[in-house]
Amino acid sequence: MESKSSKLSILDRYLTLWIFIAMFFGILLGWGAPGISKGLSSLSVGTTSIPIAIGLIVMMYPPLAKVNYREIGKVFKNPRVLSLVQNWIIGPILMFALAVIFLHAYPAYMTGLILIGLAGYSVDISMVRIASSVIIYLGIPFALGILTRLLLEPKMGTEWYTKRFIPKISPFALIALLFTIVVMFTFKGKYIIELPLDVIRIAIPLVIYFAVMFSISFFISHKSGVDYKKTATLSFTAASNNFELAIAVAVAVFGIESKEAFTAVIVSLIEVPVMIGLVNVALHWGKKYFSLGQSIK
Repeated sequence: MESKSSKLSILDRYLTLWIFIAMFFGILLGWGAPGISKGLSSLSVGTTSIPIAIGLIVMMYPPLAKVNYREIGKVFKNPRVLSLVQNWIIGPILMFALAVIFLHAYPAYMTGLILIGLAGYSVDISMVRIASSVIIYLGIPFALGILTRLLLEPKMGTEWYTKRFIPKISPFALIALLFTIVVMFTFKGKYIIELPLDVIRIAIPLVIYFAVMFSISFFISHKSGVDYKKTATLSFTAASNNFELAIAVAVAVFGIESKEAFTAVIVSLIEVPVMIGLVNVALHWGKKYFSLGQSIK
């Protein structure tokens, strides 16, 4: 493990630290310099925030350029991929139930939480706006990723593409992630400080959601005979959310000043420490249920 960690860049190795710093810096800017938030709000085309759009597109491009689209069909030949149905069935239903139970007295927060779960239960949500947001924030980097792979790889060779080009563009994903986090928390930093009880109200169902989704996926995978590494991967995939896209959709549909957008920002605030905590849970369960001892560290 030492040799692997030594190969990581400083940005990769201390990513969790940079994320917390970006969150704190964004909150500080939003609270201490509200003019910056207003300035960022003015940088919009319709309901699309240009800074967030730039951050998300740049962030999503490197991993999508890394995908080998010629072999993507092989993924669906693996029957275990069916466990990911949690993300489309169990996840949305669970999030909807938690939103109704904990936030029924706060309709805007409830709608924002349902949106995080990707459940289309709110009649106030415009499907056209959601579709346009997905096209902008996922469609553009997806198209760029496909074009990059299909045009550059045949011309320059697979070895050059995977060993030289991909490593050069990969850091941009993390840099763009930190930029996006700063922008998001700048928008809502003032509210996070002024409305601490609302942050707690939103955090409670989120923590339950992450814990339940992680546990369900872990034990389903374990009972299905999946090895530890794949079990852990599937569990974190099921528990985590594309909170950046959720924020983009919330901003596009309800506006940057809305409580729905505020709810989406809180997700990123809660998700990072919860996921870090679940790493320890995964290690403990790996020892208990997979008899891996110290080898999983």
